[in-house]
Amino acid sequence: MNSTTIVTTAAELVAEARLHAQALPPGDFADEVDRGDAIAIDVREADERVRDGSIHGAIHIPRGVLEFRADPSNPDHDHRLRRDRRILLHSTRGERSALAAETLAELGYTDVAHLDGGLGAWSESGLPVYGRLFVPY
Repeated sequence: MNSTTIVTTAAELVAEARLHAQALPPGDFADEVDRGDAIAIDVREADERVRDGSIHGAIHIPRGVLEFRADPSNPDHDHRLRRDRRILLHSTRGERSALAAETLAELGYTDVAHLDGGLGAWSESGLPVYGRLFVPY
């Protein structure tokens, strides 16, 4: 590594993203989802959705492919994602969704928010999670 290389941590990247991303508490996030004006996106991996369930109506676009699905010039663009539409993101703890919100802003999306505390905060607030599997230990 040369002397000009900048090293950071994942926690620092998340902290930086959280400075810029609009974070919604679970109740506000739920209200916006229920109104139906926004598109809710679950950026977790498929196995997390199977294991932990999901928010009703949220579409699945994993964080690892978000840039490709959000870029209208990309052949893998998801046409449900439009820069003029409200976008609501969630992850497990709100870390990946904060990073995703910052990424979408860099791609020209101007009305983006994420679920503060993620699906964990959603569940703790007593809001419904659909498709959760019970796995006895």
